[in-house]
Amino acid sequence: MLEISDVTKQYPAPRGPLTVLSGVSLGLNRGEAAAVMGPSGAGKSTLLYIAGGLEPPTAGSVTLGGVNLYRIPEKELAAFRNQSIGFVFQDHCLLPQCSVLENVLVPTLVAKDHAAKDRAGYPERARELLRQVGLQDRLDHRPAELSGGEKQRVALARSLILRPRLLLCDEPTGNLDEASAEMVAALLLELHGRQETMLIVVTHNPALAARFGKRYELRHATLHPAGA
Repeated sequence: MLEISDVTKQYPAPRGPLTVLSGVSLGLNRGEAAAVMGPSGAGKSTLLYIAGGLEPPTAGSVTLGGVNLYRIPEKELAAFRNQSIGFVFQDHCLLPQCSVLENVLVPTLVAKDHAAKDRAGYPERARELLRQVGLQDRLDHRPAELSGGEKQRVALARSLILRPRLLLCDEPTGNLDEASAEMVAALLLELHGRQETMLIVVTHNPALAARFGKRYELRHATLHPAGA
């Protein structure tokens, strides 16, 4: 279970602290998914980074699977994040010098505490994920040889390679044309359903948000059910 409890985030500013998030709470159980909408600068990405253990809140807590992310040492947090949380960003963040298959395998290079049999199975799992996103014929291609939609599908496969409990997506269709955005959105929800991850997507795209059973809006630093 993911529990984001009473999270506040402030940044120093010349006229006093700038509050980006104020008392935000959100909970998800295994297999649940939520979309978070809001205008640019509302704090959507900040909320996602806090949920993913990338940026500590000023106040409040984030607990995933019983682990309080900001109560454990940084080295332990980095290992926990690698094994338990998958990320898909608006910019695919692929390594240009690596092939599609190698990019999907990148998270496994630093994975710890996995049995030898799991490590031996990573390449086959990567190939299977790439098959599921329709890129089985692109394994040896470099990112420069792919379209924007294909790059984002590689990023989606990479985010799932270690079977994370939580998948966090920051505008995953934001840089894509309509057809590619529709394909990536459908794949995202299909793979989420297969693996029963917890999923949070922040987006400006109403069509993408409409696919989610849970929808929220960030307004004036606070989180509200969509339409409330």
